[in-house]
Amino acid sequence: MKNKDVANIFNHVADILEIKGENPFRVRAYRKAAQNIENLAEDIEEIAKKDGLYNIPGIGKDLAKKIQEILDSGTFKGYEELKEEVPNGLVSLLSIPGVGPRTAKALYDRFGAIDLNKLEKLCLEKKIRELPGIKAKTEKNILKGIQLVKMGMERRPLGAILPIAQEIIETLKKKCILDRIDVAGSVRRKKETVKDIDILVCSSHPHKVMDVFTSLPLVHEVIAKGETKSSIRTGDGLQVDLRVVDRSCYGAALCYFTGSKAHNIRIRELAIKRGLKVNEYGIFKGNKRIGGEEEIDVFEVVDLPYIPPELREDRGEIEAAMEGRLPKLIEMDEIRGDMHVHSKYSDGTATLSEIAKKAKEMKLEWVAVTDHSQGLKIARGVSIEDLRRKRAEIDAFNRSSTDVRLLCGTEVDILSDGGLDYPNEILKQLDVVIAAIHAGFKQDEATLTKRVISAMENPYVHIIAHPTGRIIGERGGYALNIEKVLEVAAQTRTCMEINAYYKRLDLNDVLSRTAKNKGVFLSIGTDAHILDQMEFIPLGVYVARRGWLEKRDVINTLSYEELLAFLREKMSKFKVVFY
Repeated sequence: MKNKDVANIFNHVADILEIKGENPFRVRAYRKAAQNIENLAEDIEEIAKKDGLYNIPGIGKDLAKKIQEILDSGTFKGYEELKEEVPNGLVSLLSIPGVGPRTAKALYDRFGAIDLNKLEKLCLEKKIRELPGIKAKTEKNILKGIQLVKMGMERRPLGAILPIAQEIIETLKKKCILDRIDVAGSVRRKKETVKDIDILVCSSHPHKVMDVFTSLPLVHEVIAKGETKSSIRTGDGLQVDLRVVDRSCYGAALCYFTGSKAHNIRIRELAIKRGLKVNEYGIFKGNKRIGGEEEIDVFEVVDLPYIPPELREDRGEIEAAMEGRLPKLIEMDEIRGDMHVHSKYSDGTATLSEIAKKAKEMKLEWVAVTDHSQGLKIARGVSIEDLRRKRAEIDAFNRSSTDVRLLCGTEVDILSDGGLDYPNEILKQLDVVIAAIHAGFKQDEATLTKRVISAMENPYVHIIAHPTGRIIGERGGYALNIEKVLEVAAQTRTCMEINAYYKRLDLNDVLSRTAKNKGVFLSIGTDAHILDQMEFIPLGVYVARRGWLEKRDVINTLSYEELLAFLREKMSKFKVVFY
């Protein structure tokens, strides 16, 4: 039983409880437990074997017992009883953004069990606005939600797929004789969402590779099994394709199957102009293969330097390569800290010392502890009194620490009128201030844009967190004039965050590149609420690389002392302007 399976059951329980109108704190407990389980770095079955369920944040005696029952039987009694109380078709409606428990019940009572396509048809026919409390705007929002769900069914977040790809590759390495193995496709290009997994192998024992691959524990269905290609489908519908190719053409095949299609077309066109042919079988002059064992062969034959996989989207990388303008992309080993982590002071689950210990294990030099501000009650926002206590505790920690340093910060709410949830006299005492919108998503573009700009014009605000507010496959970004926001960010020296949580990745790659081109610095923060979530930081680096960012564009590459100096500069530079 995988972590995701247990999390899915707990989320389903929360859905049913929400429909029944149960205590919201009980609903939230199941949601929080599901999120923490899904984000665990270790298999929950292994944790259970070591009697470690109680160590999972948010898991008490009752939930631990239910988890063990799920691991033993695939479900638990209370869940099966709950399912009998609410029609399944009703629960499925809650997966659609914009459809809450009351709306779902109204839809079910009027139209019966309806799937996405039927609900979409009802919206297009303007029939659901006939229900009490549902207006044309609600109908429009539900249509948008349906499109998000459909996109999520087709493509999944990279952060959810990478562990599966890595698990398959590690198993094949252990059980097979391999010369080479690589993940290809959109996973290798580190796209934020992925449709399937492509794996390329070079082996002298291809039959063994295919046997092992098609009998992996995660295999639900063998779609095809052959000598050079096999395809399987996992229990949740993810397709994985594996190809075995000869050593002589491995590089060309890796290039071809990495893509993107548009990038490959450009490479082939350059080859044709030189009287050559490039495909997955190698590099050819006439019928003679003249190269393709290594990827670099493909680029050299068309007079280009090696182009990193993350850039292969035909977004100007070919021209940049021709003109010697390819960026020296940021590397993970250049990251010196995590800019956005929550502690027990708000809704995080770790103490300051535990956060520092995790950072040390990850070879980080510093962490910004940025808990929610006082007004966000649902996230146990930190009172001013507790914020002062946190400041004192961090100062004491830093005086005694010989390796990891902590920054005392906040993720302060941007209020509906553009004000901030702490007064300036409090903000100026902090090392770093991250401002974020957590409510009022449905305000119009002008209002939302004004709110964000107002925050950036505050001399004590250093970073705007998850700037567009989108959640992959669940919620689109709110209305925001992002071009104007980025222009003001450059003027006010305010950083934009690349939120590395796997369902956010916000800013995305395209907007990160736009920010860079406008002279805006980027920060990478995991937004971690449990320690394992700090391991999402590579996802932020992948976004940065796809956004053409270099070391100099990202403040996480600064040392602790350099970072403090950078953060203080805005305050000193803009204090006179705005106050």
